[in-house]
Amino acid sequence: MNIKSLLLGSAAALIAVSGARAADAVVVAEPEPAEYVKICDVYGAGYFYIPGTETCLRIGGYVRYDIGVGDAGSLDGVNHVPDHQSAGDTHSTYYKNTRFTLKTWTGQETELGTLKTYTETRFNYGNSSGDYLDQAASNADDWQGRNKSLSLRYAWIQLGGLRVGKDDTAFDTFIGYAGNVIQDTLVPYGGQESNVVQYYFDAGNGFTGLVSLEEGAGKVGTIDSYVPHVVGGLKYKGDWGAVTGVVAYDSNYEEVAGKVRLDVNVSKELTLFIIGGYGTDDNLNDNAGNAIDASGRGFYKQWGGNWAVWGGGTYKFNDKTAFNAQVSYDDWKNLGIAANVAYTVVPGFTVTAEVDYLNAGKFDDADFNNWTKANKKSSVGGILRFQRSF
Repeated sequence: MNIKSLLLGSAAALIAVSGARAADAVVVAEPEPAEYVKICDVYGAGYFYIPGTETCLRIGGYVRYDIGVGDAGSLDGVNHVPDHQSAGDTHSTYYKNTRFTLKTWTGQETELGTLKTYTETRFNYGNSSGDYLDQAASNADDWQGRNKSLSLRYAWIQLGGLRVGKDDTAFDTFIGYAGNVIQDTLVPYGGQESNVVQYYFDAGNGFTGLVSLEEGAGKVGTIDSYVPHVVGGLKYKGDWGAVTGVVAYDSNYEEVAGKVRLDVNVSKELTLFIIGGYGTDDNLNDNAGNAIDASGRGFYKQWGGNWAVWGGGTYKFNDKTAFNAQVSYDDWKNLGIAANVAYTVVPGFTVTAEVDYLNAGKFDDADFNNWTKANKKSSVGGILRFQRSF
């Protein structure tokens, strides 16, 4: 009996201790399911849902490397830079620029329509183009390689048809830029950057329109009162191409400019365009100390004289190779010709080789503020561009 009682007591003690230890054990919680990024295909490829929201986000951009030679256009070689060894001697050298551009897009459906944003920020390293001897003292070192501008190129919000923020002027965006050449402004066709308040509307049956209130940019373009610049546009688009017209009122100088564009899809390989521009310039000579408006150019009518024309097109040899060309001419007999071949090495990586010719009036070397249409100069230049887009 004593042995049996002892055995029973020991078993009871072991059970009690085991129960106490079991009660004290740490219970590990089950891991929560991971929340993976979800693809959003409503607005096109590359969008994904921001976790925990109904907003779709896309991140992209490009890395670009430009090599420019010669002296034609805005991306020309850099001329007459000081010799590092011989005092008083000058050389010409390349125009070089490396750019990283970061872009973001967002989209979200609301009870008032689609809510969208777009931003584009540009970082640049290289030298500036243009004749060294023509530069003002403050820009005398522009031929040197260095970190250049950091610019907020675009940043706008759009709800339904209403867009506010920083964009290019609708005088350019609504009608379209002048072709797929790199230097499409050998004969300039209008101002670009501006703060805007815009409304886009779709009238149906291929008709769309726009009204834009704009601030402009720069000494000539920025408004100097509470009266904004005003741009209006109307477009008809069909399978064959499109017809577009825009009219702009420059509130600084009380001038009007307009452009009409015709796009034609000749075939799957060939597309052509032509743009005609006309603008008044009665009040654009009121500031002789400024080289731009002293030559009869405002924020919108930047070509020489009253009228100008741009034409060209694109021919796609295959999925990888395209030929692009543009010819431009204005009332002051300024002539620009640009042509390039763009080759897609692999998807997302394109190499473009372009040749440009310009016959136009130039700034006086002795007086940078003295622009003369009579002093014509012919110039030739070239650009080799490498661009990785993502």
